Amino acid sequence: MKINDFIYILLAAYLATFLRLTINNNFLISIIGSFFLGFFISKRFSYSIEKILLCGFFSCFTSFSGFIYFLYKILNQGDWIKFIIFLNLIIIVNLFTMFVGFWISRKIT
Repeated sequence: MKINDFIYILLAAYLATFLRLTINNNFLISIIGSFFLGFFISKRFSYSIEKILLCGFFSCFTSFSGFIYFLYKILNQGDWIKFIIFLNLIIIVNLFTMFVGFWISRKIT
């Protein structure tokens, strides 16, 4: 990879972090991120563009730490049933949303 690619990855990460702070809703961010992740992985991008989108933008936008912190707050309240429901719901909804994004992208092209 060229040095310009690293700069573009950093800029994409900066933009994603700004958008994440603007939206300020972990569940909505994970849904939006899963949809667009599915949409973009169905495309055949170059190695550099793929790294900029996947490593730069989406890794900062849909950070795992936001998901874990949300579940930690529920678990810290001692509500195991709610924790298990949300854990499964978030994973299933995000996988489904990613599939829908992938499917829509394939139908467009």
